[in-house]
Amino acid sequence: MSIQKYSVNQYPIQTILSWVNADEIAIPEIQRPFVWSSTKVRDLIDSLYQGYPVGYLIAWRNPDIKLKDGTKSTGKRILIDGQQRVTALMAALLNREVINKDYKKVKIKIAFHPVDERFEVCNPAIEKDKSWISDISEITSQKVKLFDLVKTVCESNGCLEQSEIFDKIEMLKGILNNPIGLIELNSELDIETVTEIFIRINSKGVELSQADFAMSKIATNEIYGGYELRKTIDYFCHLAVSPEFYKHIADVDSDFSKTDYFQKMTWLKNENDDLYDPAYKDMLRVSFTSEFKRGRLEDLVALLSGRNFETRTFEEEIAEKSFQMLKTGIMKFMSETNFKRYLMIIRSAGFIDSSMIRSQNALNFAYILYLILITEKVDKSKIESYVRRWFVMSLLTGRYSGSPESQIDLDVRRINENGIEKIIIDTENAVLGEAFWTAGLPQSMNTSVASSPYFKVYLAAQIKMNDKGFLSKDIIVRDLVTHRGDVHHLFPKNYLKKHGFTKSKYNQIANYVMMQSEINIAIKDRAPSEYFTELLEHAANGKAVYGAITDPEEINQNFEMHCIPDGMEGKTFDHFEEFLEHRRELMALKIRDYYRQL
Repeated sequence: MSIQKYSVNQYPIQTILSWVNADEIAIPEIQRPFVWSSTKVRDLIDSLYQGYPVGYLIAWRNPDIKLKDGTKSTGKRILIDGQQRVTALMAALLNREVINKDYKKVKIKIAFHPVDERFEVCNPAIEKDKSWISDISEITSQKVKLFDLVKTVCESNGCLEQSEIFDKIEMLKGILNNPIGLIELNSELDIETVTEIFIRINSKGVELSQADFAMSKIATNEIYGGYELRKTIDYFCHLAVSPEFYKHIADVDSDFSKTDYFQKMTWLKNENDDLYDPAYKDMLRVSFTSEFKRGRLEDLVALLSGRNFETRTFEEEIAEKSFQMLKTGIMKFMSETNFKRYLMIIRSAGFIDSSMIRSQNALNFAYILYLILITEKVDKSKIESYVRRWFVMSLLTGRYSGSPESQIDLDVRRINENGIEKIIIDTENAVLGEAFWTAGLPQSMNTSVASSPYFKVYLAAQIKMNDKGFLSKDIIVRDLVTHRGDVHHLFPKNYLKKHGFTKSKYNQIANYVMMQSEINIAIKDRAPSEYFTELLEHAANGKAVYGAITDPEEINQNFEMHCIPDGMEGKTFDHFEEFLEHRRELMALKIRDYYRQL
């Protein structure tokens, strides 16, 4: 027999707000910035006053949990859609503070003009104008005597009938009795079903991720410090992008600034590295997977609820342990030593700029692997090699691009059961055999997408091998990537366009090299047969052209660094397809040699 997935009921707004005040319904987003503008709050109040519908709220009831004394605690509702609307109502109607985008506590005062029946965000001019009621919460929260207020308003607006003003103010107060729909999802539903229902019901088509559910679960837990834990995740991710935010936390959130969480992240105040700026979902996934050895965030949601996977019951001991494990994982993630050493490993593989990393999931899993191996006290030199190899292998094979969560779950379980050394060797044998380097990778490099992970790995190989820029005597590829040097077409773009080649052809990644802009400009639109011939002739005579290299041997070494096929001095547009095929093969072999050095 199938369970009833959800129920739909209409409740007065006052009932919803009373549930919030009584802590019977949890609003996860109260712990995070309120993103609505004040004018949007005003428009919501106006819609309610006009009697317009304001959509449905969606709540997911927590399961009943077995307490340590054997009794059961009834699960409270978690609001998973409508947080902003309910928070807006609390701010405007109950005079509650909200946390704005700058993480400051503010009040939003909505004013009402009873004659014009108009709402505005309160400002100093309105506060001085007696024809306005500057804060409607005084009415809706019953902080004023209506008859006295009506008398004052009438005196300020001339000879209007008091009964008219009274009716309009009563109509405003009646907003609290306006119905709002609440869809309550059954506590026994899994995340996939909840997500599907949410998408179907939500008219905006917004999709909630499993990380969103997990963050909601964390934020609404009051027993095991969920409030601080979620704030920790938010603050760390914000600081990683904006170090100047540190002073704001220290000044405004004095309670949090005294916690161990804050002390663990203070190093970010002087950190401007953007190689890895994790979002909350990245931080959550890495912390959870490295500590729990599981990859599915739906498991985290269940464990934080106290789920016993064997008995299918919910127990307080499991919830308590799960929160403690997650806190441990978060602290390891935030550790300055861990974070910086991990990024040092990624840089040592040649990935020195965030633009080179095309898979956040690969970056996340490499950090998961690092944290696991550090905890297991694996030799540090081996850790570096394992992390580099796994990261690059993941990029080359698109390991976490299809169904990342399933793959992450499988990988972490296999590594936990069999050890990294066996798993990495088995995986390399399975996906990076000789056929991959000689056939699979060259075929994958048949693309004109400049952000292709294959081209990024190729650049990392050049950086790792300390290669110089194309035709450069002293400038290295590392500097060209760091300072946004030119990506040059070996067969110039305009040259190929003149001979009928389309963008998908002339922008093939096998036609790209990193070079200095002045060299690129000097080559212009010359055919390879022209400028390579000129280059070799000048070098044979000890003269420089298209750069500062004057020695033929040095020229050949530069060609080898950049996987330039032989005989370029004789190549025209007729040889372009042949050139692409040959260079893909050479680039793939360079990547192979680079990988084997990791």
